[in-house]
Amino acid sequence: MKVSIKKLTEDHLDAIIALTKILNSALDTSILLERQKQMFQLDHYHCFGFYDGEKLVGLSSGWVTIRLYSGKQLELDNVIIHPSERSKGYGKVFLRLLEDWAMEHGCQTVELNTYVGNSRSHKFYFNEGYTILGFHFQKHLTPAPSTRSV
Repeated sequence: MKVSIKKLTEDHLDAIIALTKILNSALDTSILLERQKQMFQLDHYHCFGFYDGEKLVGLSSGWVTIRLYSGKQLELDNVIIHPSERSKGYGKVFLRLLEDWAMEHGCQTVELNTYVGNSRSHKFYFNEGYTILGFHFQKHLTPAPSTRSV
């Protein structure tokens, strides 16, 4: 296993979307593509490819932020190992490389969300020393109806 992480760019969009679609199968590919392009425009966004030799076997988005409760952190998002490559030890190595990157960039913590129904990932992250800090809440926003009189 000759593994490494590499920063991915917009030049890698096809590979990024192919892997991202695995975790987000309900979203249309065009939506994923547009959102990925928007993320690349943000200064604190990073996209990490996980390679075994020249083969891309996984990826993760990452956001460097500062939180009152944790200090400077790398917040991981959409951590994915291709299904055909799972159970080979890649997840542990990928996570360790991401944690090393975070420390090299002055981060004090790594944080992530995982879907409630993804119990396999819960077990994995517990085994890697991650703990649950709270609940992640979401509300979809819809524009308020116009109150303007005609």
